[in-house]
Amino acid sequence: MTLTRAPLRTAAPACALACAALLVATAAPAPGATPASGASAASSVSGASARTPSVRADAERLAGRLAAEVTAAGAWRHLEAFQRAADDHDGVRAAGTAGYDVSARYVTRRLTEAGYQVRVQRFSFPDSVPVSQTAQVTGPDPRTLHPLLARFSPATPDGGWRGRLAVLPEKAYGCDAADYAGDVRGHAVLARYGGCDLARKTELAAAAGAAALLVNVDQQPAAMNIRSTVRPPAVARVPTANLPRGEAERLAADAARGPVDLFLDLRGRAVTTDSYNLLADTPAGRADRTVVLGSHLDSATEGPGLNDNGSSAAMVLETALRLAPHRDEVRNRVRFAFWGAEEEGMIGSGHYVGQLNDRERRETALVLNFETIASPNYARMVYHGTGAVPPGTDTVEKVFTDRFARRGLPTVPLEFDGRSDFAPFMAAGIPAGGGSAGYNHLKTPEWQRLFGGTAGELTDPCYHQTCDTLSHLDRTILGQFGDAMAWATARFAVDVSDVGTARGR
Repeated sequence: MTLTRAPLRTAAPACALACAALLVATAAPAPGATPASGASAASSVSGASARTPSVRADAERLAGRLAAEVTAAGAWRHLEAFQRAADDHDGVRAAGTAGYDVSARYVTRRLTEAGYQVRVQRFSFPDSVPVSQTAQVTGPDPRTLHPLLARFSPATPDGGWRGRLAVLPEKAYGCDAADYAGDVRGHAVLARYGGCDLARKTELAAAAGAAALLVNVDQQPAAMNIRSTVRPPAVARVPTANLPRGEAERLAADAARGPVDLFLDLRGRAVTTDSYNLLADTPAGRADRTVVLGSHLDSATEGPGLNDNGSSAAMVLETALRLAPHRDEVRNRVRFAFWGAEEEGMIGSGHYVGQLNDRERRETALVLNFETIASPNYARMVYHGTGAVPPGTDTVEKVFTDRFARRGLPTVPLEFDGRSDFAPFMAAGIPAGGGSAGYNHLKTPEWQRLFGGTAGELTDPCYHQTCDTLSHLDRTILGQFGDAMAWATARFAVDVSDVGTARGR
């Protein structure tokens, strides 16, 4: 799940991050893979064919069989492989790392053994890596802080910066010029996390004359910190870093009693990172009604990413393996996608969509996307498509909510907020659906009543942390989302007529 987002307080425009990224595409096969291409040529997606009872019955039969065969136990074997990949390579599986490559080779091998032809789609993107992340309180209570430098943040002056802290009003996110009405000129400003895009905060802080921007990651647990990204990079105006809630709240309390002096040495280095997507198609099925089932394979740079998003990638892989013996029943081509560099701003999925021509976009019936489907303090969330653009998205949502309801499992809506790999597809007019068990969402009392767990805590307390490991995952919700994923994939592999009708095709 991409870092450059606010937790449910704001909705970033779809594809805002992915479409802003500079992508330099190349094509080269990976071991066991062949070069990728766009969707095959054929006639456009059509809902004109009659939605006969026999077609729908065929869809339900295949959906029922596949849902029974796709299990948490099967996905768990893949998760164990992802955990080993991280353990053996510095604890991460981020884009451009050996941990990602090992994960990708495992996926390629398993798909190839099942009879799929796996294709690799390579791309490059600009990135920023930290060089110095030093922050110290020099008075009145000296101590060391633990910031995470934002990607594409400008640097502090050579030798570091010394100055005073200015804390924005308690309820201010730093998203409005009025938030900076106090004495902030020449000071390091402390603002709340969320409320708007980080780029807007940096612009407003710079306009007010701030020397730096520190963001309070005001989430549980108190020591949790995440790395954010300023996109587009050109708008970054002041050195920017996130602080854990515990450290930020102590700073604010100190500032309420009197001046707080800081030393900051925040510097990053621009790099170009290479990564790739993995794509595999069912050998049968109409290419002009392609159903894309995808999840990002990469982790954040802060941890191994077994929930975010190994859980979803493992279940997509398991769905592909279990569908392989049923290939003769597939009427619409299914494309299984394992996206790279989602954590850097949906780079891989954005590149994929950007490479499609008009015909190929029309031939993509829908995309199914999943994020963090094994969260320990979970909420059962389904992407909310009612009234959404593009048309047909509400139809996809209903397939998921109906499946969960049939099993007596309540759901809550998850808004499309531009924060995952569905965003580039929706920006291109392609219907989307799927769900999540939660990431940096605070569980509400109502969610606790529906799903159990603990209100007031994150659905995934290890979101973008080193503790996002196999032992952290919940098998029950993993299996429930696996059932829904398999059901919807098989259903649309046979029948997308109602989605096509909603799109006016």
